[in-house]
Formats: sequence, structure tokens, C-alpha cells
Amino acid sequence: MVMQVKVKLDILKTTLDSFYEQFNANQHIAHDPVEFPHRYEKQWDIETAGFIASCLSYGKVELFKPVINKILQIMGNKPYEFVLRFDPKTETDKFEGIKYRMNTTEDIIAFIYLLSSFLRKYNTIGDFFNQNFMPDSPNLISTLSRFVKTFYSYDTSPVYGRHIYPFGLLQMLPSPEKGSTCKRAHMFIRWMVRQDDGVDFGLWKFIPPSKLIIPLDTHIARISRHLGLTERRTIDIKTAIDITNTLRYLDPRDPVKYDFALCHLGISGKCPIKKSHITCLNCSLKDVCIY
Repeated sequence: MVMQVKVKLDILKTTLDSFYEQFNANQHIAHDPVEFPHRYEKQWDIETAGFIASCLSYGKVELFKPVINKILQIMGNKPYEFVLRFDPKTETDKFEGIKYRMNTTEDIIAFIYLLSSFLRKYNTIGDFFNQNFMPDSPNLISTLSRFVKTFYSYDTSPVYGRHIYPFGLLQMLPSPEKGSTCKRAHMFIRWMVRQDDGVDFGLWKFIPPSKLIIPLDTHIARISRHLGLTERRTIDIKTAIDITNTLRYLDPRDPVKYDFALCHLGISGKCPIKKSHITCLNCSLKDVCIY
């Protein structure tokens, strides 16, 4: 039985490695929020733009990208400097009318103000993670929890007129302590940690990629069940860890490397929600798909 499981994992690894290596990532970057940090060259601009983009990246790509684009256009070609000197008293008008689903204009301004307060104290997000990273932990959940707590520790009254944290603000950066998968936060961390492969940036070299957790969304959850990476049907942090642990058998050093390719297999419709004989027949993962 153990040998059978090992053989299945070996076949799965060979297939997924081939899929990862042959996947044309450049073709999909324009349809992914990672496009935004790729516009910049300096590390602190990549990090700042990437964090803002990731926190608003939910729902349909064609809906959230114009909102992120407007925000970053206001910040010009130096988003880090813009955020660092951000003053809601003088710059609120620049964001008038910019909102997205449950995030009001005030929520977006408050988010930028909190990020500004955070950066003034810690210099960069990477510096905070470097100071708080625990090498003995199996993953980054504890460090992420501390980051979220710190981010929301600043007074929001300069934006709202009173010290409050509305749902639309908290939704942009959920805490893993409340059971959220924190998909967007794990996606941002993946961008910063994984080696530069044309998609990710490899800027945070102090964190080994083995500590990453896969950014879990509906696409990854569905495809992971198809591939036998998990049997769990609930989209929660436990499922994200379960999938990551299975991927760790395939690549202990870099288990999340398959994320971008697998996610876009779902986004593109090449792994449809409903089984399609023609589509499934042409899928490069059909030999290891149990669906």
C-alpha cells in the first residue's frame, strides 16, 4: 500500500513538474494581479504596489484591475514614496469615487493611511517579516497573524473621524486567526519569497519557499481535489495547509511553485467547473486527474 502511494506521488510529481516547466507564464501575467508589481524596478516599489494590488484582488479580474490601476496611477512611478508621505488631510480628494464592491472610498483611503503609518515605523513590509519570521515554525501563519495585528493597530480617526475598523477595511487584509484562508496575503508573500521565475520576485531571501502556504481559492480547491491533493471540500486554512503538505511531498523545498500555473488553468477555463469531454481530453493533467 505504501509503495502504491509512493508510485502515485512519483507519477503526479513528474506530471506536475512537466506542466510547470512547459506553462507559458508570460502569457498569463497580464491576466493576474502580479502584473502590477512587475511595472516597477525598485524593491520597495515592487513590495508596496504588490501589497496594495494583492489586497484588492478578489472577484473577477476585469473588475478589480481597473480599480487597482486607478490607485497606482495616482501614486505615480514611486508608490513607496507616495504612501510614506501620505496625508489624508491633503490627498483624500485624489481618491474621490474610487471604490470596489464592499470597499468604500474611505476604506481604501484608510488602508493607504494604515500602510503609511506601518511603513513609517518599520520601513518596509519585508523588514517586519524579517524581524518576526520564526524559522522553527512549520509555516508563516504566526508571522502573518502578527503582521495583521500590527497593521490594524493604528488610529483610523484621521480618515473616518473616529477610531473604527469597518468591515470593508478589515476585508482587505483578513487575519488567519479568524479562520480565513488569507488567500491574497499568501499570494503576496509568495510573490516576495519564491525565486524570480518570471512571475515571482524572490525579494525576501530570509524566508525559505518551503514555509509558504498555497493561496487557496475556488480554482485551486477544485483542481486540487481533481488531482487528489486533498479530500477536503471546505475552503479554509486547514484545506490550504493540507494541499500544501501534499505538494511538499512532491517538492519539499518549493511546494507552492505549481500555484500560478494551476490557478490559471482554472481561470482560463481549461479546467472547467463542469466536466467537458473535449476540454478534459486535451488537458495536460488528464493522466493524473481523478475527476
